[in-house]
Amino acid sequence: MRRTIVLGTLIALGGLSLAVSAFQAPAPPPGPNPTSLAATKIEKIKDNLYMITGSTTTPREAFAGGNTGVFITDAGVVVVDTKLPGWGQVLLDRIRTVTDKPITTIINTHTHGDHTGSNEFFGTTVETVVHEKTKANMERMPAFQGAKAVFLPKRTYKDKLTLGSGKDQIDLYHFGRGHTDGDTFVVFTALRTMHAGDMFPWKDAPFIDRTNGGSGVEWPRTLAKVIGGVKNVDAVIGGHQPLATWNDLRQYQRYTADLLKQTAAAMKAGKSVDDATASFNFTKYHGFEATRLKAAVQAIYDELGKK
Repeated sequence: MRRTIVLGTLIALGGLSLAVSAFQAPAPPPGPNPTSLAATKIEKIKDNLYMITGSTTTPREAFAGGNTGVFITDAGVVVVDTKLPGWGQVLLDRIRTVTDKPITTIINTHTHGDHTGSNEFFGTTVETVVHEKTKANMERMPAFQGAKAVFLPKRTYKDKLTLGSGKDQIDLYHFGRGHTDGDTFVVFTALRTMHAGDMFPWKDAPFIDRTNGGSGVEWPRTLAKVIGGVKNVDAVIGGHQPLATWNDLRQYQRYTADLLKQTAAAMKAGKSVDDATASFNFTKYHGFEATRLKAAVQAIYDELGKK
């Protein structure tokens, strides 16, 4: 009897662990397939700026990773985020349909493998630039340990960094915690376009990666700093959604602020995570889903409970 109880407990704990992992991040599929390849189109944004589309986590067979930015400069191609492992050749093939210039720079908006997974494909001669905390997070990833540590970024910044000049200028900003503690906003200044990575991922609750310093409490405050601190942007590349506008980003900031406000109120009222999730009213955010809402509420409950 005792053995049965212990075995049952271990199975239950294993199931719980898998459930938590499923909420934290989607398991990558085995590699490119016809459905996922079809989801990775290269689309012209403005002039010499393109986006290689990523995908949401559904349908799973279409998942390739986050949206990739492709910026063609006089010196070469700057790539923002490299999708999952095994997608480097696909990215290069898509880039080669618009330019033969060499890839000179990779910018990763944050640490996750669906945005850094194919860095290795481009080799060690390509300069990789990230926020300093993202590099620290990447150092803990198996993909950048041991012999593969040579693919870690060589260049980091703290608050702001400018690459290039004139029509080729790129401004990198870090405004604080949110998705992780090292999120970068990439602004193509002459084109009035920003790549926001997973700080603006989709029309749904955010994935708050607390293991890498993410914060649901700070998220809306960080986005408010972006809106107040970045000027002359009208188009926004999000992490896993079609091209958006600056007003869409403003709406997402209001959504994350409402999410925090309602979660904190529910917690104060003694509601469970399930009851809090079920009681939320987000009807004014037309088109928003609730697929990730419970996981975000749980993350905020955990964060507020530690204060």
